[in-house]
Amino acid sequence: MKCAAAAMPTGRTAPDGRASERGSQRASNRAANTRRRGPRCRKPLWCCFIIAALIATAFAAEPIAGTWLLKGQQVNGRESSSQPLTLRITQSGDLLEFAYSVPNARKQDVSLRFAARPDGSPADVRNSEGRKIGTAKVTRGGPSEYRVMLEGPNRPTSSGKLTLSSNGRTLTSVSDATAPGGDRLHTVQTFERQ
Repeated sequence: MKCAAAAMPTGRTAPDGRASERGSQRASNRAANTRRRGPRCRKPLWCCFIIAALIATAFAAEPIAGTWLLKGQQVNGRESSSQPLTLRITQSGDLLEFAYSVPNARKQDVSLRFAARPDGSPADVRNSEGRKIGTAKVTRGGPSEYRVMLEGPNRPTSSGKLTLSSNGRTLTSVSDATAPGGDRLHTVQTFERQ
């Protein structure tokens, strides 16, 4: 749909049938302004608002983003002790970066890291030296649920689900892994937001 330019003369006519001087001057000024600035149209302004709204919702903050500390772990139905583990999930545009770290003598040492889009596209999993050790895929299963699949050569293939509690303070990870030898592990980890 084209925007209507204000180029039509709208001057009043005098009793003798000629356009009044003031009216034709206005029409002339309008035509000159239209040539200088282009036709007046509010459609581009609305398009800008719509595009801005779409961008804002596309990159809305993911509720899972934050720093999480492991509080408890069960392996195959039994309580299992583990080293202190911190999971940092940060959002950068449409990417979610997952960094698992354990404390070392003076600092947190990242042992596993990957950055994936929550659409199931594959992402590289890297160890603390930055070497690729596998592939990760993340998909959104609902407003507070994410599915994660990790696989790599000579490593257990793991698929699991991260579920955020309704108050946003607890993250539960339920995963099933199959080791290269065929052993199966069912792990439930509970993290608290820091």
